[in-house]
Amino acid sequence: MATLQWLGTASDGAPRDFRIGRGNARPVTGALWLPPNPHAETPLLLCGHGASGDRYQAPISYLGKRMTREQGVAVLAIDGPVHGLRHVPPGGREALRVEMQREGAVEDMVGDWHEALEAVRRDTGVGAGRIAYFGLSMGSIFGIPLLASGIGVHAATLGLLGTWGLGRALGERLARDAAAIDIPVLFLMQLEDELFNRKGYLELFDALGSADKRLHANPGLHPEIPAEEIDFAFEFLARRLAGEVRRGIVNPLAE
Repeated sequence: MATLQWLGTASDGAPRDFRIGRGNARPVTGALWLPPNPHAETPLLLCGHGASGDRYQAPISYLGKRMTREQGVAVLAIDGPVHGLRHVPPGGREALRVEMQREGAVEDMVGDWHEALEAVRRDTGVGAGRIAYFGLSMGSIFGIPLLASGIGVHAATLGLLGTWGLGRALGERLARDAAAIDIPVLFLMQLEDELFNRKGYLELFDALGSADKRLHANPGLHPEIPAEEIDFAFEFLARRLAGEVRRGIVNPLAE
């Protein structure tokens, strides 16, 4: 069985790093934010970071602080396959490009997420309540297959990603997995994204199987997300972690 090792000492409101050892398999590393008085039904937000960062990349720490303090939600973030405490030189996008050429790279990262969630559940008791997911760019590259794997997420914020610019095989894989997602989704798009073009963005958004989805598009390059979109994502996820949100349609033209 995998073993979870906490790194450092616990501190009120501060995230705590961990390492999950799995014999000869690569470890899973990450961080967990816990609210005061966590319990089994405490809601949980899973956060995936971008290719240039790690488990603390903005806005994950921001969401971790707000979710725990304002909503009583636990937040779990893990390092990407060659990132953070699992750093492989030269790091960042270049290391990810090499990793993605390896057969099974996506499946392994999906497995890492399942392993992390189960280990945290066993060790802390948190994780039986509602779960949401936040992940942009690389966080969506791995997050979309994760959601399609049946991990039990109730709502998600995705984006900074399209079916073009990734190589045809991965784009097709993402579109297939997106079709299996039927939860409420907020999808963020940058209109001048230098990594993913508009056509690919729209193809991926259209592929999402959810009837409850919305696309927020803003001017700017790949990393230039307006701060208010992160606050909107916070509200979007917090409300759905608190319970079901009815999707209402307002159509004054029908009156």
